[in-house]
Amino acid sequence: MAAKRPQQQQPLVCHGHSRPIVEVNYTPVTPDGYFLVSASKDGNPMVRNGENGDWIGTFQGHKGAVWSAHLNSPALLAATASADFSMRVWDALSGDELHQFQHKHIVRTTQFASDNYRLLTGGQEKILRVFDVNQPDAAPVEMTGSTAGIRCATWCHNDNLIISSCGDQPNLSIWDVRTASIVNSIKTEAAPTSLDLSPDGQTLTIADGTSVKFIDVNSMSIIKSFPTEYATEAAALCLDKNRFCYGGEDMWVYLCDYTTGEKLETLRGHHGPVHSVKFAPGGETFASGSEDGTIRLWKTETPEEDGAAEGADGPAAQ
Repeated sequence: MAAKRPQQQQPLVCHGHSRPIVEVNYTPVTPDGYFLVSASKDGNPMVRNGENGDWIGTFQGHKGAVWSAHLNSPALLAATASADFSMRVWDALSGDELHQFQHKHIVRTTQFASDNYRLLTGGQEKILRVFDVNQPDAAPVEMTGSTAGIRCATWCHNDNLIISSCGDQPNLSIWDVRTASIVNSIKTEAAPTSLDLSPDGQTLTIADGTSVKFIDVNSMSIIKSFPTEYATEAAALCLDKNRFCYGGEDMWVYLCDYTTGEKLETLRGHHGPVHSVKFAPGGETFASGSEDGTIRLWKTETPEEDGAAEGADGPAAQ
């Protein structure tokens, strides 16, 4: 008798973008649920229901590709970074543009601090900036010293530090926001293309070339590194830190065991390289955004685990 083929899970597929999706991000759980925001080269960032992927709204106004999009924790404000040399802040309920912060070159990354009103930006100017949306006319804090354009950045250490990756340089820079200077760096194998800080703020997951690495944010040291077969663009760690996912140029998404690095599931469906992956706040699902212009929502449990759980629950429910 032939061996039973592994079951392939079917994701929820979210259409709507007309060009590649370069970043997806979830909010924490709010009284109204949780939300997913996407950045796309079509210049129209979108907000969706984080649980089922249903479209909620589109922020319209950018004149170029949008490279980064974030919602603050209450999901009341959105921030977007664009090739049109601007970072914009939006009312996430009405979709209205509230503020526009002009830059002198392409803006590649933006992110709200945990206080929900400060925003970092970075891009081709090689300058990290911190804006205060409560004082939109005030000059931002500027941090210079990067030797290449900033690709991605994230807050950490209670918003006192920012970690960034720059251009094609194989390292991470750690910036002290209070002194506006670089205070440390971490050597990597290749230029990191994604940074994902765990919800507890303790572990940073990075994709750097053909590996996924995990960094202890307190010691700023690499604690785990797993090789990947193909160039990897994005990686993320699950809430309970037992699993991680990654995706890249081979168009597949992989779900892996955090302890061993073993592949638990290979998820096929995208028709272009995978540029971004993120876990939902509860860790039950995760999202992937691709060159093919779609977002796919996957279950963290493998089909075998899901089936075993249903079998175990069946008799008790009768």
